[in-house]
Amino acid sequence: MNQRLILILLLAIAVAVPLSLLAGRVWIDPLVPETRNASVILMQLRLPRAVLALVLGAGLGAAGAAMQGFLRNPLADPGLFGIAPGAALGAVLSFWTGYAASAYLLPVFALVGAGGAMALLALIAGREGGVALFTLAGLMISSLAGALMSLAISLSPTPFAMSEIVTWLMGTLADRSWREVWIATPFTLAGIGVLVLAGRSLDALTLGEAAARSLGVDPRRLQALMIAGIGLTVGAGVAVAGIIGFVGLVVPHLVRPLTDRRPSSLIIPSALAGALLLLVADCLCRILPLAGGELRLGIALSLLGAPFFLHLLLKMRRGLA
Repeated sequence: MNQRLILILLLAIAVAVPLSLLAGRVWIDPLVPETRNASVILMQLRLPRAVLALVLGAGLGAAGAAMQGFLRNPLADPGLFGIAPGAALGAVLSFWTGYAASAYLLPVFALVGAGGAMALLALIAGREGGVALFTLAGLMISSLAGALMSLAISLSPTPFAMSEIVTWLMGTLADRSWREVWIATPFTLAGIGVLVLAGRSLDALTLGEAAARSLGVDPRRLQALMIAGIGLTVGAGVAVAGIIGFVGLVVPHLVRPLTDRRPSSLIIPSALAGALLLLVADCLCRILPLAGGELRLGIALSLLGAPFFLHLLLKMRRGLA
């Protein structure tokens, strides 16, 4: 079943990529090769954007699947760990200090912020911290990072800096180049690899913490793998595109009924489905006619994810009734 699902998702991506390259404000007709500036639009604008959408979507999908398995909670989202807000705080500080004007310093600030959140999470949760303490520590870090971002916005040195911060936090792949692809890809792939490595331990954890320990799962090692894997995937995405939410929440629910429901079987299909979702969503953001410019990807996915989240809550409520 898994192999068939993976093959179907790969075929869907193979169809979606060329279509996404043709769609946009300037539509490119493959039957009219002499379209003005077609090669520049394809190779320098749309292709890196499509690749970046695939990379970031894969990272967010894999992180969501792993996190829901680790917390044994179908409503868990990668942003819950506080790593995405930590990365966003680092990026906000780069705007606030003016270092974002340098091409590579904004992603560096964001990755440092993600790393700081990861270290703080490990420090608070401790070596023997259970899942409950781990979750509460993540919520505390998210709250602290959110408060500090609000403070930075309110104390912005210039209106331009405040505008840049707010715009960037909406999340978008617009105006991204091969530079962002080279920055995000190695971190994201490394993070997915770490999460796949944790898959067997996550399977054992579905039986409960005590049962997992009896099966030889080291909670400290699993916790470290989760922090590293989610930190790399989510931190890399925030570093180059801002905050893009709900992918890690929505995708595992769409894929789970098509697998055997084990976390280890869900990570790779969720990565592929996340890549497909982000690619299609970004393509729709490009082609939707808006007077004020392009619809921000983060806003579009929030508009999609919020009703989905409500649907899950109502479904769980009916199940408890």
